[in-house]
Amino acid sequence: MISKTYAPQEIEDKWYSYWIENKYFNSKPNPDKEPYTIVIPPPNVTGVLHMGHMLNNTIQDILIRKARMEGKEACWVPGTDHASIATEAKVVAMLKERGISKRDLSRDEFLEYCWEWTHKYGGIILQQLRKLGASCDWDRTRFTMDPDLYDSVIDVFIDLYKKGDIYRGHRMVNWDPQARTTVSDEEVITKEVSQKLVYIRYDLVGGAVGEGIIIATTRPETIMADSAICVNPNDERYRNLIGKQVTIPLINRAIDIIADEYVEMEFGTGALKVTPAHDTNDYELGKKHNLTIIDLLNEDGTLNEKAQILIGEDRFVARKKIIRLLEESGNLVKSEEYKSNVGHSERTNAVIEPRLSEQWFLKMSRLSKPALENVMNDTIQLIPPKFKNTYRHWMENVRDWNISRQLWWGHRIPAYYLQDGTLIVAKSKNEALHIAQHEYQLFALTEEDLTQDADVLDTWFSSWLWPISVFNGIKEPENEEVNYYYPTNDLVTAPEILFFWVARMIIAGYEYRGTYPFKNVYLTGIVRDKQGRKMSKSLGNSPDPIDLIDQYGADGIRTGMLFSSPAGNDLPYDEKLVEQGRNFCNKIWNAFRLVKGWTVDTSLSTPEGSALAVKWFESKLNQTLAEVQDHFTKFRISDSLNAVYKLIWDDFCAQYLEMIKPGFEQPIDAQTFEATLEFFDKLMRLAHPYMPFITEEIWQNIRDRKEKESICVAEFPTVGAVDTALTANFEILFELISAVRNLRNTKNISPKVELPLAVKSDQPELYKGLEALVRKLANVAEINFVTEQAPGMSFLIRSDEFFINLEGEIDVEAERENLQKELIYTEGFLNSVAKKLSNERFVQNANADVVEKERQKMADAEAKIATLKEALVRLG
Repeated sequence: MISKTYAPQEIEDKWYSYWIENKYFNSKPNPDKEPYTIVIPPPNVTGVLHMGHMLNNTIQDILIRKARMEGKEACWVPGTDHASIATEAKVVAMLKERGISKRDLSRDEFLEYCWEWTHKYGGIILQQLRKLGASCDWDRTRFTMDPDLYDSVIDVFIDLYKKGDIYRGHRMVNWDPQARTTVSDEEVITKEVSQKLVYIRYDLVGGAVGEGIIIATTRPETIMADSAICVNPNDERYRNLIGKQVTIPLINRAIDIIADEYVEMEFGTGALKVTPAHDTNDYELGKKHNLTIIDLLNEDGTLNEKAQILIGEDRFVARKKIIRLLEESGNLVKSEEYKSNVGHSERTNAVIEPRLSEQWFLKMSRLSKPALENVMNDTIQLIPPKFKNTYRHWMENVRDWNISRQLWWGHRIPAYYLQDGTLIVAKSKNEALHIAQHEYQLFALTEEDLTQDADVLDTWFSSWLWPISVFNGIKEPENEEVNYYYPTNDLVTAPEILFFWVARMIIAGYEYRGTYPFKNVYLTGIVRDKQGRKMSKSLGNSPDPIDLIDQYGADGIRTGMLFSSPAGNDLPYDEKLVEQGRNFCNKIWNAFRLVKGWTVDTSLSTPEGSALAVKWFESKLNQTLAEVQDHFTKFRISDSLNAVYKLIWDDFCAQYLEMIKPGFEQPIDAQTFEATLEFFDKLMRLAHPYMPFITEEIWQNIRDRKEKESICVAEFPTVGAVDTALTANFEILFELISAVRNLRNTKNISPKVELPLAVKSDQPELYKGLEALVRKLANVAEINFVTEQAPGMSFLIRSDEFFINLEGEIDVEAERENLQKELIYTEGFLNSVAKKLSNERFVQNANADVVEKERQKMADAEAKIATLKEALVRLG
């Protein structure tokens, strides 16, 4: 017996365990079936489920479940990313709680703690995805630090190095002082911040007191690293100072005044402090003019001994102190509030420092060409396509990728240095030694003479291989799995990692498989709160997804998040949507309980109305199936769900069941009952990808199922014939039923009272065909077809007129009085509008649309007056 209320907590774990035990999600190459493959965007191993994950993985699960039901060999590969920066931060914090510093540990000791943390916490998010219903092939779970995936990364590095695409160079990079590592340009988030714009006077060497050049800067803590003051050679204010010197305040070091047209005369004071070690543009200017490079910052953002003053102070503390010192020395001219864009680390939110550093880079010009071409020509489709322009801009202006990170957790760069600095790239120290001995003829060398590069590779340098490496396609490029599953079909991810990850996977795909890694990229929107802010734990505006699942059920959350989530557009999260999702589950549950509660009588013949209702709903179901399939081809997942929602809630529950349900304590005929169970079966299969748990529970209870049978491998409903004429007639039927019910409501007539209905129509056969349903749903005693006006209240539907004689059911005198009052009011309204339109000044001076609205009001009032007068005539 199915329970009275739907309790998701009682069925979700039961069915998920059932699916896992019976291996419905497992996949292996099958040449007799079409593969359908999705690789999960691997969440950070440090992560826990958030609202973005919920949306992203729900969409993936819908796609994979539908493909599985369509008979494809569906394979959804799960896994996690080792997340170098984030994991190191977590491990360092854990060690701090134990009273241990990373600096006190060897590299191997620290990595042991990293693995300890990963084994303890790394699988949390994947376990949480099971609660959501994610139908991943969990036996395929991958981790970017797994041995095969690790080796693949190293092999790719060595291959690209040998091709001349990877090089080591001294470049200006983005430095994260909190994580103490470089980050790529794409990992720098620009934010507008309020700062102090400080005007500082640099005294002229040999000049009078107070004579010098004034510069404006938001970074006074870097003045000790200045190498020159630069002005525009065409600036009359400074032309006589070019070639002279000024002293840097507080440390009194003399620097030259140089000229370069790079300086904008109208910007600031027209004079620029040049600090080559701490600004990318200054670095280029310094190279051009052969200026000294002075780096005054330590790795952690504190000032070093080259600063000469405030050594050891944090850069922001030093900034405030230097402003005070400049004020005391008389070199502070003024300061003012100033807003500017400042780069922040995407991982730690620390303010980025431009820094000169020896790093590893990957040349992108050659590699990126096929990745740009094949997105622009739609070989790979971005959904929605509005992201193509953004993609093109980035790819056409792509810079070399800084791939080295100053961390210990990650894929260590396979580069070894001899004592004289000679560099050898090899897979192991032993292999590097062999190269040194046989290619460089250094036979006396031992492994102790080789030192491995201390850096690890950027995390994205492993995940860009993800669609290939999860099938071991780098190490074994001709293995059965990669040849069957690659290229994958669809990628579902967020727009903010379009360049971090998507573009780079495409690059790797063409480089190492000669083709794209996926055919479609579905870019989800960002989940935002009611104020339009991105949901995040730091803002405290994001509910805990697991709490929501416990409260509303996984199916309620899945459907609730998708009700308003078109591709690429942000989702304005509202808990009312999730409530709507839960209510949808309850509606389905209650409808099934209603049907299963009917008594079936096999001796009964099928009522005419029920037979007609069955034909109509079959057409409506097929019509919606065609609509759903069309939405899927265009990746309109939200629209497809809304079509399913309307079919079940409106067409099936509100209309069909009302048409065929038997009277109180009366049985239903077997033919209609069987047809209804079959509809329920199809509806559950149609809804299963969106709401897997409740559909499995109901589907199992519709009929007696075989052991180990499941809806998740049942056939997805296929589109059948649609009787368009019948569906059109039923739209008229529903309008008629609604009009009769509204009339009952306005006149306070009980639904139990049978009413006479007269129909004046050029197509009486239409209503004769629907008569059985009209009588049942509208509770009409009889239907008469007339050619003239009939007594009673009237209303129009399309071009047909209907009359209901309410004599004996309403107070005729009171109704006449109400109609008279409404007539008087409407005539007064008409009079006021007519006066306005007769005013020539109004007609000539008012906007044309305003005048047109008044004319429409006049026409509506005239029509209403005619209707009211006719109604009064019929009342006598």
